[in-house]
Amino acid sequence: MSNQEILDKLRDTIVTQNINGCKEAAQEALAAGMSPVEAIDKGLAVGMRIIGDKFEAAEIYLPQIMMSAKAMNNAMEVLKPELEKVQVGEGTGTAITFVQEGDIHDIGHRLVSTMLGANGFQIIDLGVDVANEKIIDEVKKNKGKKLILAGSALMTTSMMSQKDTIVALKEEGLRDDVKVMFGGAPVSQAWIDEIGADATAENAAEAAKVALDLMRK
Repeated sequence: MSNQEILDKLRDTIVTQNINGCKEAAQEALAAGMSPVEAIDKGLAVGMRIIGDKFEAAEIYLPQIMMSAKAMNNAMEVLKPELEKVQVGEGTGTAITFVQEGDIHDIGHRLVSTMLGANGFQIIDLGVDVANEKIIDEVKKNKGKKLILAGSALMTTSMMSQKDTIVALKEEGLRDDVKVMFGGAPVSQAWIDEIGADATAENAAEAAKVALDLMRK
């Protein structure tokens, strides 16, 4: 089986919620000499984006999202130890990761948290449906550290909360203490510019590169 066929298999097991098949495909990817980053970026993440599009189009519903997440988690059990072996740095900074209030879709969020951790960030994972008050409290607790917020939103309604996050940071005098990166299907660079955040990324692997770049500024 070629590398592309294995990547397609990873993608398809996410889309079809094939929990056991996804783990097997991850094992096949590593056995073929593929890097864990490639397996995530060109396999799992592609399937994740398809699932997000299907949800937005009302072609699938929450149970399917949850089963796709479970399939991805099975694959990550195989890939995460290999990611940790190729960790590119330590002490990079602290990343506060979360899914915006009103949103419980955490497939992309989990991938981003994993990739940031593999690139030397200390991860504070606030989970899903996170109110801005909780985000602000966590920033205050970690003030003085090299901080980045990595927030996710899959729906246009929850995306609006990202603007509120920036407003709250400014009101509390914390905006200059933290870099802010937002992602998710509806998030664009135009939206990032409009609300005054620092960056966005197309996928989990790119998110890690963007976050590292922000920490250098």
